Amino acid sequence: MGWDLDVFAASTASVAEDTAAMYCREVVAFTDWLEKTRTGVTAVDAQDIDPEDVDLRMIRRYLAFLSTEGYARKTVARKASSLRRYFRWAKRTGRVNADPTVGAMTPTPGRHLPRVLRSEELRTLLDKPRATVADDSRARRQRDLAVLELLYGSGLRVSEVCALRLGDIDWERRQITVNGKGSKQRVVPLSEPATAALEEWLQEGRLEMADELSAGDAVFVNLHGRPLNTQAVRRLVDRRAETQTNPHALRHTFATHLLDGGADLRQVQELLGHADLGSTQIYTHVSRDRLRKVIEDSHPRA
Repeated sequence: MGWDLDVFAASTASVAEDTAAMYCREVVAFTDWLEKTRTGVTAVDAQDIDPEDVDLRMIRRYLAFLSTEGYARKTVARKASSLRRYFRWAKRTGRVNADPTVGAMTPTPGRHLPRVLRSEELRTLLDKPRATVADDSRARRQRDLAVLELLYGSGLRVSEVCALRLGDIDWERRQITVNGKGSKQRVVPLSEPATAALEEWLQEGRLEMADELSAGDAVFVNLHGRPLNTQAVRRLVDRRAETQTNPHALRHTFATHLLDGGADLRQVQELLGHADLGSTQIYTHVSRDRLRKVIEDSHPRA
């Protein structure tokens, strides 16, 4: 029957396209490993292995291999999760009789506190760009600033920024409709700087940069006039940042600054689009750590 990855990807409509593609890449990596090792495989050619040929021993040896190769626990856990998702689907659709991932133990990924940008880092990104960035075209600077203001001012994910369409912006209420994970929509307010940056970009820069045939109604486009993708946003942030950072750090900073300012945890959860409050609670730890550092740095008896 084969691995049917196209069918599997099509069945994951509840997740983002990039996430579905990641699941498939992780399964392909596993099959590549099987081909190279041919560990206990009875098929004449390991490429002929069907999902039904995979057993728990293979899964365990693969995960052990990843660990010995130095993959981080979080990466091993992610790869194991992708395999579980695939084999659950394969069992549900009758492609395998039993799920070989049942009983496979994976390392619990360490929970790292998210990075929060310092005020000087935010100034470089939003207010006083580096000299190399100042030499960019006006349209590119307008686009970059609008993207950054949405990442920090509204706490959007990179994929959500890329998916934003012209009709998602409500100028009268100063808010946007965001298409988040699992095709869930939420409404997020626009900060004043984000509103101003968006208006300037759409009224000036986008008209100059967009190729209307390929850009469609995408809010953000790349230098070739086509819709901006997640890799381009990561390069954008990397290029404009003075120190090593990433787009998600702006979302972390958004959430932490809200909690520092007294926002309710459930309100922050709603703004971030977290399905589980536990995903939001990590920011309370960040906020407490920041407050502790303020005391240690400022209080004479700390």
